[in-house]
Formats: sequence, structure tokens, C-alpha cells
Amino acid sequence: MDNAKKKNLEGAGWRVGSAEEFLGLTPEEAAFVEVKLALSEKLKARRTQQGMSQAQLARRLGSSQSRVAKMEAADASVTVDLLVRGLIASGASKREIGNAIGGVAPRQARTGRTRGNAA
Repeated sequence: MDNAKKKNLEGAGWRVGSAEEFLGLTPEEAAFVEVKLALSEKLKARRTQQGMSQAQLARRLGSSQSRVAKMEAADASVTVDLLVRGLIASGASKREIGNAIGGVAPRQARTGRTRGNAA
């Protein structure tokens, strides 16, 4: 959020902070939420890249289309285990799953570069 917007909101009486502050999450809890979000975003990206519908992925998982929709939305009822199983069912490699968790783009992984490393 830019500073001008933040000042406008605060001027109107709103408190501005992070989701972690609002929810009172520990750093570990915040990191876990980020992992779930990264896996869910990767799942949706892989599925759409392959032109696969939610129903098709659900059939591969032995699940339902609505469950896949919840997986892609990182619903609280979805486990990390199920997200990883969904990625495997979509054809993701262990490296891709690891990169999703670590936040490393595939191009960076191939060159050995990570964010902030000019190698």
C-alpha cells in the first residue's frame, strides 16, 4: 500500500497494518499461511496452464470439483497434504513443489539465482 493511501485511511480513523498483526499470528503461523497460499496459487496455475478443468483435476484426485475450488482458494479446511497431492496429480515435479514453497521462480532455480543474489 502506498503512503498516501495509508495516510488517507489513517486520517479517516482506520488502523492500517498487516494481516499478521490483525490476526495476531506468530512468525511461524504467518510463514505457514504463506506456504499454503503459494501451493494453492501454484496448483491453480498448473491446472490452467494445462487447460484442465477443476472437475478433471478432481477426478484425478478422487475428489469433487468444489473441493478443488477450495484448494485453489487456500480454504482453511484444505490441508497442505491435499495441496501437494493436487500438485502431484497435475504433474508437478518435486522441484516445482519445492520452488513454490520456497518462492523461487523456475527460471531462477535453473540458473542457481535467488532473489537478492546477483550471482
